Amino acid sequence: MVKKVSSSDNSQIRNIDRGIGVIRSQMKSLSSKPGVYRMMASDGVVLYVGKANNLKKRVISYTTPTKISHRITRMVSETHSMEIVTTHTEVEALLLESNLIKRLKPKYNVLLRDDKSFPHIFISDDEKWPLLNKHRGARSRGGNYFGPFASAGAVNRSITALQRAFLIRNCSDNIFRNRKRPCLQYQIKRCAAPCVNFISEFEYGELVNQAKDFLSGNSILVQKTLAERMQTASDALEFETAAIYRNRIHALSQIQSHQDINIQGIVDADIFALYLEKGVSCIQVFFYRSGSNYGNRAYFPAHDKLHQPEEILSAFLGQFYDNKIPPKEILLSHHLNEEPLLSEALSIRAKHKVNIIKPSRGSKKKLINHALTNAREALARKQAETSTNEKMLYAIAELFGLDGVLERVEVYDNSHIQGTHSVGAMIVAGKDGFLKNSYRKFNIKNIRSRASDINIPSEKSLLLASETTMISPGDDYAMMRQVLQRRFSGSLVQETASKTMILPDLVIVDGGPGQLSSALEILKSTGLDNVPVVAISKGPDRNAGRERFHQQGKAPLFLKENDPVLYYLQRLRDEAHRFAIETHRVRRSKTILRSQLDDIPSVGAQRKRLLLHHFGSAKAVSRAGLRDLELIEGISKSLAKRIYDYFHEDN
Repeated sequence: MVKKVSSSDNSQIRNIDRGIGVIRSQMKSLSSKPGVYRMMASDGVVLYVGKANNLKKRVISYTTPTKISHRITRMVSETHSMEIVTTHTEVEALLLESNLIKRLKPKYNVLLRDDKSFPHIFISDDEKWPLLNKHRGARSRGGNYFGPFASAGAVNRSITALQRAFLIRNCSDNIFRNRKRPCLQYQIKRCAAPCVNFISEFEYGELVNQAKDFLSGNSILVQKTLAERMQTASDALEFETAAIYRNRIHALSQIQSHQDINIQGIVDADIFALYLEKGVSCIQVFFYRSGSNYGNRAYFPAHDKLHQPEEILSAFLGQFYDNKIPPKEILLSHHLNEEPLLSEALSIRAKHKVNIIKPSRGSKKKLINHALTNAREALARKQAETSTNEKMLYAIAELFGLDGVLERVEVYDNSHIQGTHSVGAMIVAGKDGFLKNSYRKFNIKNIRSRASDINIPSEKSLLLASETTMISPGDDYAMMRQVLQRRFSGSLVQETASKTMILPDLVIVDGGPGQLSSALEILKSTGLDNVPVVAISKGPDRNAGRERFHQQGKAPLFLKENDPVLYYLQRLRDEAHRFAIETHRVRRSKTILRSQLDDIPSVGAQRKRLLLHHFGSAKAVSRAGLRDLELIEGISKSLAKRIYDYFHEDN
């Protein structure tokens, strides 16, 4: 009996044979040194990044289909080319592999999807009067960094309490140098006002050292010292002074109430616990510094369902510490196949010994079990949320008569005050909830609408070439058109790596028929009129629950007030509204902080400071005569004339 082979089977065999041929063609030039290899698709997209202690031995293993998994078989069949980089050691290869995976995001690797830097508490040491504030990013300034904290909220709460306890300034150096009288922070007893010398340098330095000691784990000693001083002041009948020390002790207790202090056997450690269920995993990370719990965060890495826990955790750690300094101890829920290698790589990166341990008993094992419980519960919540989102997206598609599955929904809204500081906002939602990495903000500009004046192809022009209008203050329709034009004609249309279109399955705009028409106009002009659009307008008296949904060529749609789909759509609309308002407030606050002096050529920060110190305000500068400006030391006659002309050009 002859077995028939389908055309798809033949195609797969041909693809595998081609991929194996590509790999074998590299064998002649491959060495037995350590290094990193990249497998590339036909369009140049990286499919997989791997490292090896022996490149030739590792790469040749892909040429035997019977000895590789189905996932690897698919990867080989898609391979059209390879790139090889040799390294001096396997540790170098591991570090390079982690960096490339994080940067290139190959689809066959385990990927860390959310990799925001963690906030720290920073105390400077490069100035006479150190400051205390929140820091995120590279440690470019000299000083002490305490953390990481799992959230910005935890840092903000801690800084507020530390200010109450130690009275350390948190203002910028520029503001500090130019203060003539104490600010509000002094009035509310959060600063000792070193800017106006209300405290001696020695006393201030003592406060700074106490703060460092507290954050370094010597909290008991600091509190004991404060308690002794409180008692001494009380015995001397200096009750106001005693009350100050009492308040400082209370502030420190507030910090400790949010932390597990003095965990047995834990000083500086990160705890990683992985829970895997049905091919989906959650990694719960806890941060302990100086014996204190600085919070935790859940991660949901992207990986193939066939990946094993040890493989996922190992890849995750390499990417996680690519831009972070590891602590001296890392506790894991699983043994890793390459623990010694990873430990050596992280030690090189941290410039101190990093021990990777899987505890089997004691308090450390209890912490791992606690982290595992949190990972399991977080995964359950994530899966429940994902399931709910999928159901809601399916219901929305059904409600609006859309074909296919909704994977990406974009919602747009504008925010302004009487046309000023106008901004547009785009939020994105999918089955995993709100995709905040994809959010975008747009500063609305007063542009000329003539097609010849817009640097885009004429067929994609925002308005007709024969029309010449400006965006009038408060013109929501024109604002929406500009936002959508920039969205669908700009860099968001394509991904840099894959050159594939990033398009929504549904566009939702906040507004009525006018906003709907504006959106449809833009999508048609950009050749994307196949993208469905829905507008949400508020009901009578702007009551929630009475919204109307508008589609092209259809009557307005109403939903029952208790309809879950209505709640979900309201949530999308409200999130876009929140993001738009938040963006508007940021832009407005930046404008408020600007001075007219910022717009004068050749007037930088130093000359601006000279003018403000002499005249007191930008308004007083605008009223100054030419002779008055010329008399200021550091302001030349030509610059004085330029400043004077700037404010009197209409005279």
